Amino acid sequence: MLFVIHAVDRPGALETRLAHYEAHKAFLADTSAYGVRIVMSGPLVADDGATAIGSHFVVEAADRATVVAFNRADPFHAAGIWAEISIRGFLRRQG
Repeated sequence: MLFVIHAVDRPGALETRLAHYEAHKAFLADTSAYGVRIVMSGPLVADDGATAIGSHFVVEAADRATVVAFNRADPFHAAGIWAEISIRGFLRRQG
């Protein structure tokens, strides 16, 4: 099943985000241990089109609990970067 993870950074988190970016990237390089396959992912950006203000993922996993565990293991989660995290099932219609 597909799931969307929509995570919005806490105010003032950009410096912390940048400090943990390499660990986050390494974590996402192989998600097989978590039972998750990333379909697509990337940063949410401010209106300037460049400043990261959150993260968005579309992932495939057996169930929501698997996605929650995957998200909690992310170095960005551990660093407290995200103020709001929403995880929802997703039915792909196009694309």
